[in-house]
Amino acid sequence: MTATLVAKHVAGGFAHRTLFEGLDVTVAPGDVIGVVGANGAGKSTLLRILAGDLDPLDGVVSIAPADAFVGWLPQEHERVPGETVAAYIARRTGCADATRAMEAAAAALAGPDDSVGEVDPATAYSAALDHWLASGAADLDERLPAVLADLGLDSDAVRPEVTLMTALSGGQAARVGLAALVLSRFDVVLLDEPTNDLDLDGLARLEQFVRELRGGVVLVSHDREFLARTVTRVLELDLAQNTTTVFGGGYESYLEEREVGRRHRREQYEEFAEKKADLVARARTQREWSSQGVRNAMRKAPDNDKNRRRAATESSEKQAQKVRQMESRIARMTEVAEPRKEWTLEFTIGAAARSSSVVATLDNAVVRQGDFVLGPVSLQVDAGQRIGITGPNGAGKSTLLRLLLGRRRPDAGRASLGANVAIGEIDQARADFTGAGRLVDRFEQRVPSWSTADVRTLLAKFGLRSDHVEREVDELSPGERTRAGLALLQARGINVLVLDEPTNHLDLAAIEQLEQALETYDGALLLVTHDRRMLENVRLDRAWLVDGGRVVES
Repeated sequence: MTATLVAKHVAGGFAHRTLFEGLDVTVAPGDVIGVVGANGAGKSTLLRILAGDLDPLDGVVSIAPADAFVGWLPQEHERVPGETVAAYIARRTGCADATRAMEAAAAALAGPDDSVGEVDPATAYSAALDHWLASGAADLDERLPAVLADLGLDSDAVRPEVTLMTALSGGQAARVGLAALVLSRFDVVLLDEPTNDLDLDGLARLEQFVRELRGGVVLVSHDREFLARTVTRVLELDLAQNTTTVFGGGYESYLEEREVGRRHRREQYEEFAEKKADLVARARTQREWSSQGVRNAMRKAPDNDKNRRRAATESSEKQAQKVRQMESRIARMTEVAEPRKEWTLEFTIGAAARSSSVVATLDNAVVRQGDFVLGPVSLQVDAGQRIGITGPNGAGKSTLLRLLLGRRRPDAGRASLGANVAIGEIDQARADFTGAGRLVDRFEQRVPSWSTADVRTLLAKFGLRSDHVEREVDELSPGERTRAGLALLQARGINVLVLDEPTNHLDLAAIEQLEQALETYDGALLLVTHDRRMLENVRLDRAWLVDGGRVVES
């Protein structure tokens, strides 16, 4: 079924704060609309409104035909305790809900006929059955094994009817999420950060899936290369200017148009401000001349010199008239508001004293985890070296990092860490900021020499203000936890920086700022990322490919 989703004059946010308003967008078959904006601009809120999960503060959202199947895949791959891979996929594809609705309609149809004044059970069952068939629930079990196998999830470690989602690694969970997307039969697809935790192969498959969809797609992503390869239009939620703008063309075209638009708005304001300031100055001068003429006339002219007094009066009136003309011109000017400066994350990475010349060494190191074996690996990381690490999910990248940092002893071989090594880390799980306790308390534990006031000031620079620092860390969004981790890097002096998928949950401006901070950082760097633009933009000395338990210099 082809479907069109239309949002008219939509406002979104919360009772105490409107995030965006006056939004108009049409999602037609074949459209791929990328939603961009700073963290907190309302991107996820917009997807919830389009999905019907959240009511707009104003405006309406409609879908034609009315029974079209809209699929919303939230940012977090929620892992329900006790839920199997198969049950998770049935839930994510909408098949589970469609099955429950169809079974309830069938039970009502089979029960006693007491439907006076209500929807006819036969009609309700027919609609539920049509939706069940449209969702793909009828043959989901038959389609599931082939898709999982194609995504490399057909080993004994992932048995759909038995394996629990909570037992999977982050990479495996991301692949299962991708499988749910491939298996879905949505007419309009809403995707919130679908690239998180996907490796390069997973990204390629996701891009192909999005490009081949016949229905409309609205996606939120901070993966610049993914946006460049998939979107046909860009919807920008500009929190600073309180505007919503749809840009035609792809992502690269959007970047150019946005830059031109910002430059023009700045030029228009500066031209207006300069012209207004000139008129105000001229009016002030004319006013002073008028006042000075009156004073001079009163001081110099005798009371009986009528001609001089009349000439002075006329001159004063002329000056006053010029003043009124200037003020009238100022009043008639079309006001041009000054473009508000968007909040940007600006930070540096704190430096510690230099470590020993050799930071870490692995000598024929081997790690065994069940059936998986990493190694033997022989590597050396020197002070100041910048190393990019890539590889498929489950290849052993995180295990390699734990070995290098001395957090995992090898089962065979040798691993050693250099002297005076001060490690700073943004791990994939953002583990420094998970669990119970307020954010301000957790941060103070990490930097005990800092006062509470200094901690609050630093966190505020990272967009984490009073309402954030008092929250339990588990209540923070993934992006907020990542920014807290970046703040910790600035607070602590380090000479070895480990970044494991650092761009997950950061907005585009923050990613660019992180890249700039890395440019001036002179310690050792271990960068694990599947962000292709970051791998291009960050200066690296070496590249390691981890695959199948082996590490290869690439």
